[in-house]
Amino acid sequence: MKIEQIYTGCLAQGAYYIESEGEVAIIDPLREVKPYIERAKNDKAIIKYVFETHFHADFVSGHVTLAKETGAKIIYGPNANPSFEAIIASDEQEFKLGNITIIALHTPGHTMESTTYLLRDKNGKDHAIFSGDTLFLGDVGRPDLAQKAAHLTQEELAETLFESLRNKIMPLNDDIIVYPAHGAGSACGKNMMKETVDTLGNQKKVNYALRADMTKEEFVNEVTEGLLPPPKYFPLNVKLNKEGYEDIDEVLERGIRPLSPEDFEMLANETGAIVLDVRHQNEYVKAHIPRSIFIGIDGSFAPWVGTLIADVQQPILLVAPIGREEETITRLSRVGFDGTLGYLEGGVEAWKEAKKEVDTISSISAMQLKNIMKTEEVHVFDVRKESEFAAEHLENAKNSPLDFINDYMHYFVEDKMAYIHCAGGYRSVIAASILKSRGIHNLIDVAGGFAAIKETGLETTDYVCPTTLK
Repeated sequence: MKIEQIYTGCLAQGAYYIESEGEVAIIDPLREVKPYIERAKNDKAIIKYVFETHFHADFVSGHVTLAKETGAKIIYGPNANPSFEAIIASDEQEFKLGNITIIALHTPGHTMESTTYLLRDKNGKDHAIFSGDTLFLGDVGRPDLAQKAAHLTQEELAETLFESLRNKIMPLNDDIIVYPAHGAGSACGKNMMKETVDTLGNQKKVNYALRADMTKEEFVNEVTEGLLPPPKYFPLNVKLNKEGYEDIDEVLERGIRPLSPEDFEMLANETGAIVLDVRHQNEYVKAHIPRSIFIGIDGSFAPWVGTLIADVQQPILLVAPIGREEETITRLSRVGFDGTLGYLEGGVEAWKEAKKEVDTISSISAMQLKNIMKTEEVHVFDVRKESEFAAEHLENAKNSPLDFINDYMHYFVEDKMAYIHCAGGYRSVIAASILKSRGIHNLIDVAGGFAAIKETGLETTDYVCPTTLK
């Protein structure tokens, strides 16, 4: 028996490759399926099953393409109603894979079709659970995403999740290995550990949601407390996962299209495409196409695209590091953004050589900010999350989280310079690019973010009320 966790840091997502006696199961695959097919080929094995723990909201799974390419059967748990052919498992239904058994345990609550898959080894011993978004390490799946589809409130879904955990997962042996669908950084939970594998026994000790003496009321209160609105692309990804989607090879063929500066500009004007610049923030600050949006490929790229670009059908034109165009299109497609029309051949250098207009973002160091603050009153906007801001922030800074930057546009006024920072410099440049695309140009990025600000000795505080924008 072989179990391999295939973890994708950008999405904080874990897919799983399981092989036994020449038969393979894939659990929650990414959209690009060739790596799984190649693994099976190297193992001289066939892919028999594709198990889906639920209809994912934060990424587009590879189940449809993988089934088409390999003939594997797609498995969902009870209550699932996909538009494509699939086996809808009953609770505790068993599936043989080589000399091991995978058992579908219906664990609704995150969504009503959510299912945990229990792996039983060749000796009949319970070995591991693949818990999807039902149980994370340090947390459980948020119960607010499926309210509309389930016709239930988040509190009712939380109550359902409580019963699933107590009746299906917590009675299992402590030595069982827990393989979750997500880790720290995913928007599907709020308190996940950085580790990606653990034992159920340790989770019973450290996971707040698995406290043995916890009442249902306490569980509901703790699980629903502090939930931020989900990213707008989540329902659109659920729809794709439920109804099917275009093969990624077709998306790549359409998107990997080199465009001259003239053709790039013409296509942008004709289609209304967003110009998405995915280079490093330092390069973007120095020179970029006017009104382009920056979201760097080397940060939490796909989740920020999904959070800040509301429509997955939005046409996109890319400015990417040379040689990373295909990677960028692939990572966009993971969250359902299939509308890439092409990329700027030769990048910004080619744009400048063609005598096209470029824009910049003013940037200063944290020490320069400190010196300015000695002589004048400044307006500092901190675009980190509310929880980061609440923990510690620059005194008199205003919190305008990047996730909801559109809600804070009116705070940026034309007659005052805005100094913008985040934790390290990535999110603040994203915010600056969005503001500039909306015609707000009186802003300055503080390079290095809050980490650099702290090093200057500027006074910080955790006092929140007067400085939090509402």
